[in-house]
Parts: sequence; structure tokens; C-alpha cells
Amino acid sequence: MEGLFSVKSDVFSFGVLLLEIISGRKNSRFYVSEHGLSLLNYTWKLWCEKREIELIDPVLVQSCIQVDLLKYIHIGLLCVQEDPADRPTMSSVIFMLASDNMKLPQPTEPAFSVGRNAKSSQSSSDVNVVSVNEVTLSNVFPR
Repeated sequence: MEGLFSVKSDVFSFGVLLLEIISGRKNSRFYVSEHGLSLLNYTWKLWCEKREIELIDPVLVQSCIQVDLLKYIHIGLLCVQEDPADRPTMSSVIFMLASDNMKLPQPTEPAFSVGRNAKSSQSSSDVNVVSVNEVTLSNVFPR
């Protein structure tokens, strides 16, 4: 958020990427409209409710081992924990991914889990609506 990159921000990015692959959805465009949840919020909610299987892309359910997918969700949540000190190193992540019998620590709430509203708080009279389908329109004026 402040333009600073570190080993821990790389781990965070890897965790987001892992959750995107498992869910088949992009974090930047994901939200559950009735709750205003991002991908990380939604994953955390499902994790807390012991319903993380609902996150998995149906294509992966048929072609992958379910236990492995649940482990990957767990690792993804460990990578996106709010406190960078709680996030594993990439070498630890690789070890977790490769190990079948390693006991994984419990994740804490992900960073940026504030949620976002699907609708803008501004009224339509305050906003100059240029496009109905969110496509940018450019007006070209000659010099």
C-alpha cells in the first residue's frame, strides 16, 4: 500500500495468487454482492465456518485431490495474514506445499479484510456516469 516491497509482500502476493487459482476467480474483481466481500474476506468467512470446500473451482474438484486443495487454501490463508511477521517465508511455503504430513499452524484473519460495498455510497446525481457497462469512453477533441 505504501509502495514498499519486501519478502513478506511477495508471500502475500503468492497467497492471493494461490487462492485465485483454487477459486478460479480474480481477487481484483471478486465480490459477493449481497455481503460486499472480497476474495480474501470470502475465503476467511468460509474457513471460519468450516465450508472452505465451497471456494474450490468446480473444474478442480473433478481433477484434483480434495485434501490437497484444502491444504492449498490453508497455505494461501497463512500467506495473506494481516501481520507480515505471521506470514511464512517462501522456503517454508515450498516445504508446506511439498509435505504431506506437516502440521500447519492456524491462520489469522487476512489483511485488507475490511470488505467493500458493491454499490457506491455516492448518489447518481453526484457522479458523471460515462458508461453503463464500466467501459471507459474517451472524447477526442482536435487541437
